[in-house]
Amino acid sequence: MDLHDKKVLVVGAGISGFAAAKIARHLGAAVTLSDAKREGEIKEDVAPLREAGVALVFGPQGERLLDGVALVIVSPAVPVRIPLIQAAYQKGIRVISEVELAYDLAQSPFVAITGTNGKTTTTTLTHLLLKTRYENAGLGGNIGIPLSEAALAVGAGGVIAAEISSYQMEATEHFHPHVAAELNVTPDHIVRHGSMEVYQKMKERLFAEQTADDFLVLNYDDERTRGMKDRAKSRVCYFSRKEELEAGAFLRDDVLTIRWDGAECALCHVKELGIKGAHNVENALAAVSCAFLAGADPARMVPVLKSFRGVEHRIEYVTEIAGVAYYNDSKATNTDSAIKALETFDEGIVLIAGGDDKMTDLTEFMALVRARVRELILIGAAAKRFCEAAIAAGIEEAHIHEAGYSMEKAVALAHELAKPSEVVLLSPACASFDMYDGMAQRGRHFKKLVHRYENKE
Repeated sequence: MDLHDKKVLVVGAGISGFAAAKIARHLGAAVTLSDAKREGEIKEDVAPLREAGVALVFGPQGERLLDGVALVIVSPAVPVRIPLIQAAYQKGIRVISEVELAYDLAQSPFVAITGTNGKTTTTTLTHLLLKTRYENAGLGGNIGIPLSEAALAVGAGGVIAAEISSYQMEATEHFHPHVAAELNVTPDHIVRHGSMEVYQKMKERLFAEQTADDFLVLNYDDERTRGMKDRAKSRVCYFSRKEELEAGAFLRDDVLTIRWDGAECALCHVKELGIKGAHNVENALAAVSCAFLAGADPARMVPVLKSFRGVEHRIEYVTEIAGVAYYNDSKATNTDSAIKALETFDEGIVLIAGGDDKMTDLTEFMALVRARVRELILIGAAAKRFCEAAIAAGIEEAHIHEAGYSMEKAVALAHELAKPSEVVLLSPACASFDMYDGMAQRGRHFKKLVHRYENKE
């Protein structure tokens, strides 16, 4: 990518925007970074950008920002529908995402993973599996590491595992992973994309530029992803937790198995997996498929599958206090993800749910809450609607508790209500922005509060 002496505008002062601005400046561009927030509202330290010679513009974003600009790089948090980006399109200025920038810079192939749920766990595990084959295996994307930085760090001769969100696909052109994976598609981010159909199209852009020399890993058990084969130009490898496949990754007598091009290899029993739960069996099958198609030896994957314990905030074991186990599932920002968490445990759950309401249907979620949850504690902006849905599902009001906008109160209630051998589970089924900067801050606050009770025992 030749950016020398070209004027580049980066829109959005998040992690991806900062990385894009630094890289564009390093490549010799005259860079301006703009964000609609005031400078005091920016979480990142802007001093290094100023020192690097990046011009910073905060507040109202007028079209004059586009004067002389050859390239606009938009952060994933910024919708392409905003007036500034639309004006750039109208002026014929190239607009790309930070993911597209990474693709332009990369000298090694991508193994890219998307899906409504399970992306972070699957991408993290895939990265570890790829390391059994590649000395230089990078990790980046929606996982919290700018993909452009990962691409530059890997250079040539390696591979890059990438977690990709629908937001990141809005401004891609040629992004072309050698191996792409679609884990599942369930209702989420409808406010951002406008409809379920558009949301799915953003997911499918992950494999739109693939060719017959590439691979697409699809969840056979998910109707929406199974049907994506009809629109793929690449070779499709299915994975399934429920069916034994003619080709792909599946379970035979509860043993993870991969069958491809006439060869078959058994890996390990589901009980030996370091990550627990039916959803994590699916994540493991997907990760095995991705790593295998990228060249990894299945036999060398087995120790990793047995030792990998998952990622922070996804059904993460915190501690046990007086016989009660506490789990942090703050990453469950939608009902489908929370359902998977509830299915991991037997009855006797004290559930903390609620937050920034995505307004998705609660029928299936509350039916499972009624079946498995003994006490329901509700927090945040969604509490009123969740309470109404719980009562409508037949949950007795005596077992529904509201903690307002206080995680402290929610944890105190959970500690008081939970009985030995039961589980306290934070699985909000909501975003976190009504109370926190993000789901990670919410999860860490929950863990900190839990450990306070541990210290009192």
